[in-house]
Amino acid sequence: MEKPVSVKKTILISIFTALTVIGGYIAIPIGPVPIVLSNFMILLSAVLLGGKMGSAVALTYLILGLSGLPVFAGGTSGLAHLTGPTGGYLLAYLPAAFTAGAIANRGKHSLFKYFTALSAGALIIYIAGIPWLKFSLNMEWRKAIFAGMVPFLPGDLIKVTAGALIATKMDGLIDNFSLSDNSEDQ
Repeated sequence: MEKPVSVKKTILISIFTALTVIGGYIAIPIGPVPIVLSNFMILLSAVLLGGKMGSAVALTYLILGLSGLPVFAGGTSGLAHLTGPTGGYLLAYLPAAFTAGAIANRGKHSLFKYFTALSAGALIIYIAGIPWLKFSLNMEWRKAIFAGMVPFLPGDLIKVTAGALIATKMDGLIDNFSLSDNSEDQ
């Protein structure tokens, strides 16, 4: 019999899903793929909560958007986002979160490890997003790379660096989070 999800985990997944939704509202349209902070929040949740819970945040976010709630870039929603130019990036949130969380939570935590984990997650998002962009818009590879990766690299470097610094400062805080002074992880 599988152990039920604890209240603490449910609250943490909900908080990071809400932060991811807020990150989606912070969108700068620069072409077929906007600059957003939702990818930053997904990856940050993964390094702070672990791969499984980070993936749960990503899955919850995708389900909310598919169900019609306006959580995707700029407050949009629906299946069109998963079949359109941004679909590969959105679907990549799941393996990116799992991978980033798995890397970050193996062995001793460090700034370098967090930076590596976040970079790996960002790379997975590009690996899935660029081909999807290319085929959905019938672009040449060069154009897809220049539209779907090159303009985002400086911002992603900032996001990865900021995420690594934040994770380093928050290291251990999530583990010590409790609902009350005498509550236990149920």
